[in-house]
Amino acid sequence: MREALSVDRLVAGVRHRDRAVVARALTLVESSRPEHRELARELLRELAPDAGYARRVGISGVPGVGKSTFTDALGTRLVDRGHRVGVLAVDPSSSRTGGSILGDRTRMAALAARDDAYIRPAPSGGHLGGVARATRDSIVVLEAAGFDVVVVETVGVGQSEVAVSGMVDTFLFLALARSGDQLQGIKRGILELADVIAVNKADGEHAGEARVTARELAVAMRLVLGPDEGRPQVLTCSALTGDGLDEVWQAVVDHADGLRRRGVLEERRRRQQVDWLRAVVQDELRLMLSGSGHAGAVARAAEQDVASGAVTVPEAMDRVLIALAADLTARAPGRAPESARGPAPESAGGHAPG
Repeated sequence: MREALSVDRLVAGVRHRDRAVVARALTLVESSRPEHRELARELLRELAPDAGYARRVGISGVPGVGKSTFTDALGTRLVDRGHRVGVLAVDPSSSRTGGSILGDRTRMAALAARDDAYIRPAPSGGHLGGVARATRDSIVVLEAAGFDVVVVETVGVGQSEVAVSGMVDTFLFLALARSGDQLQGIKRGILELADVIAVNKADGEHAGEARVTARELAVAMRLVLGPDEGRPQVLTCSALTGDGLDEVWQAVVDHADGLRRRGVLEERRRRQQVDWLRAVVQDELRLMLSGSGHAGAVARAAEQDVASGAVTVPEAMDRVLIALAADLTARAPGRAPESARGPAPESAGGHAPG
């Protein structure tokens, strides 16, 4: 059995880019156990000054668009140019184990083999519309470990894209190289989130269809967002052949650099921090209400009383809020108690390529 690491040793290992320690730090921030959450908070406090310097890119798209293949090809190109690329691939969670089930490392074989790349499958766990609760915290860990490009790849088109757009600088939407009715399946909200749009699989017999799709998407963006200069670029590319990947990445860079020049990027990240606060507060309350503590017991009893008609919903709500307030008051403020500052959990293993 491997030696457990203290928070201080985790911080030192992450800063020295020790891949095994990075894996264990990510395991810690993903854990929902109360004692691990206290340790994770301390870890993140220590690492925060080392984070915030990477390009944060969200990648999503319609089912079958080839997100992992695209990320593999683009990430490998970036590593060849001297970047260090971290990928957080948000997977659906197994209903039996709670773990990731898609195995993104096997679908990003070329990138996984590179020393300057790190791929972390992140089980969605049902939080934040399919985006793992700890995804934001994982971004901090990867940035502190020196990864200057952090990619968050999402499950598909839906609420998870809204969550991801709130934690990245540039949201890249991939569309299929098909024309016609596929555009009807792309929700207006997703188009409004997109900062760059790339029609993938623009190769072989589908190259012409990709160009048609790109034109249709450009028209759709004018209808959705109007004729102003804030519309995203619409490009074509092929993750299979590599055609257009350089242009797509340049569009991502241009978008983020444009935000930075206008002073918008810093403001965007400040807003994201506020949204993060609201999300973690809601998540913490949800965990308290579903847990085995006093508030959880009161909440379950209140649900039964409401169902039986013994109390009204407002009365039950008051009971639950009072119980939550009591539990929160009982918590020790500030730093975790010494009993919680012990060893961090062992890594689940298998997350770090190479």
